[in-house]
Amino acid sequence: MSNPYPYYIDIVTKRYFDGVDNKRLDQVLDCFHADAVLHEMTSDTTHDGIDAIRTMFEGLFSTNGRIWHGNFVHTADPESNSVCSQFTVEIEPNELGEELVYQNCNRFYLEGDKFQTVYVYMSGDNLLK
Repeated sequence: MSNPYPYYIDIVTKRYFDGVDNKRLDQVLDCFHADAVLHEMTSDTTHDGIDAIRTMFEGLFSTNGRIWHGNFVHTADPESNSVCSQFTVEIEPNELGEELVYQNCNRFYLEGDKFQTVYVYMSGDNLLK
């Protein structure tokens, strides 16, 4: 059976991760509802609302050079309007000058075509402060 929600996966990859990798803040924020919550589970850090999410991404973009997400494995769940995405992250922090490689997993819950809640599981230190 084919996936009934390929557009959810497109929102995750073609809008959200494309925006993050290219540091397009407006494109990234357009993926979230105004009252959305992003919770980085590994360090139990919560960003509640679009202003907190904006501040988090401004920090991520300003403290890092190259950001790349790839090697995706997505599972869309039509029952919960969600996408689970496993992926590799390559990121070059400005201070270190050397690349970090993470294996992460995000769970995106959508209302319509925007994220309402995002859970982030990181394999390394929290970069979403």
